[in-house]
Amino acid sequence: MSLPLDWRMLAQETASESFFGAVDWTVLTLYFAGILGIGVYFWRRQTSSDDFTAGGRSLPGWLCGMSIFATYLSSISYLALPGNSFIGNWNAFAFSLALPPAAWIAVHYFLPMYRASGEVSAYSLLEHRFGLWARLFASAFYLLFQIARIGVVMYLMALPMAVLFGWDIRLLILVTGIIVTAYSFVGGITAVIWADAIQAFVLLAGAVLAVILILTGMPEGPSQVIEIASSEDKFSFGSLSLTAVGEKTLWIVLAYGLFENLKNFGIDQSYVQRYVASSSDREAAKSIWLGALLYVPVSALFLFIGTALYGFYQSQPAELDEVRQIVVEQKLMQAGISPESDDYERRRQSIADGLQDTDLGDRVFPHFIAAHLPIGIRGLLIAAVFAAAMSTVSTGLNSSATLVMSDFYVRMKNPNASDGARLGVLRRATLIWGVLGTAMALVLVRLTNSILDIWWTLSGVLGAGIIGLFLLGITSRRVTGLQAIGILACGMSMIAWMTFSITELWPDALSAIASPFHPYLIIVFGALFILLLGRLIHYFQGHVPPEVADEPN
Repeated sequence: MSLPLDWRMLAQETASESFFGAVDWTVLTLYFAGILGIGVYFWRRQTSSDDFTAGGRSLPGWLCGMSIFATYLSSISYLALPGNSFIGNWNAFAFSLALPPAAWIAVHYFLPMYRASGEVSAYSLLEHRFGLWARLFASAFYLLFQIARIGVVMYLMALPMAVLFGWDIRLLILVTGIIVTAYSFVGGITAVIWADAIQAFVLLAGAVLAVILILTGMPEGPSQVIEIASSEDKFSFGSLSLTAVGEKTLWIVLAYGLFENLKNFGIDQSYVQRYVASSSDREAAKSIWLGALLYVPVSALFLFIGTALYGFYQSQPAELDEVRQIVVEQKLMQAGISPESDDYERRRQSIADGLQDTDLGDRVFPHFIAAHLPIGIRGLLIAAVFAAAMSTVSTGLNSSATLVMSDFYVRMKNPNASDGARLGVLRRATLIWGVLGTAMALVLVRLTNSILDIWWTLSGVLGAGIIGLFLLGITSRRVTGLQAIGILACGMSMIAWMTFSITELWPDALSAIASPFHPYLIIVFGALFILLLGRLIHYFQGHVPPEVADEPN
């Protein structure tokens, strides 16, 4: 769809109108000051490295559960869930429906192991089971994953804010990175968990307010949303086909959700630290159930926001044209095309002509916040978007610092390190990973969405290998460490085959043997393949080697 020639003028007016007034700035400034204040408060109460990584192992389950929920609902989810239902349907809700069974498995199998081990690193169990290589494999790739994830979360939070309000995207990323690194640096896990819990309530308040304001803003009343959405099947869960393995059917999303959620609640260091920080096994289990079960209705709430926004913008086509114009501006920013460049108008028109409805999804919610919310409330909703990013980033920083200290510094370099030395490593690692994550976000400013899509695929590849290795250790007691190396290599080969089959790197000459499966199934088939190979060796081996029998659970 071509855009009118005055699109740039309108986009500039959109960004320059008094969308963010003094009251909004006051709300946002107070929010940031409060989050920093939490870090300073717990800095004064912090006395050991265990306080920094595990909060003294005395925190209540409800607090850890709210922290898990806030970490789970990143800025990606805050914008992507409404965007997904805006351009499609409720197919993504199948992911949320897989949370309860994944939480049940985590509570009954993973949680007792972590609590019994007494160690703060999730991956120390892999060393006990398969050897040091397994621990370092999981820890190293988790640390790399966190750098990339922090960068993506901060970038996707800052991009719509920069376009809609005319803010400098690099300054946004730097300010957010400094603030979240600061309170993670000084306050440790306790500050992170308390800040996450507060941010969870900000997130919920923002979502509820958004629904109310969208529905009351409909020209013909709230029922108009239901009428428009129902007439276009927007509440559908997608295809129920069992044979369409290359499509995003309900069953494929459900299977993906089970394994992805099992990865999060079962082996992710940031979640495991909350289990360890809880005051008892009962409180730790409570944190899992609270975080998991709260996300299910809240994800439905965000999907409904997207459906309601679809009805809102369908009833007001001029508003949707404005969103299209802003998306073009955003894509020009991503491509690094300056208005002063010679081919600016040609590139602008080219992007406008190729614009698809799918390009609008993640932009409609920020646009609604900027253009239609009253002062003060607008500031609260923007604070909620920042909260979604900051809770995920702060958790990633603390968990990364914990692994650097426990799995590399103490385990590999200085096993007898004093508590002061450990605390120093934790703070330095927090600072380093904060800088690396912020730098990654700044790099992503110049990259396109296709690069980000490739990164998300690779993050799924990493998750498949680690969850497969954990499941192998739990279910196949006869598999030795050496055998596990071979099994993991076979599993990663299958994962690589499925991954490269969906990228431009796969040669056309080999298209006949490319994977026919949807990318969501990479983590499912990869983990199951590793698990199956382990079960076969377990079955045919006929006896338990002494070195395996002596290994702890």
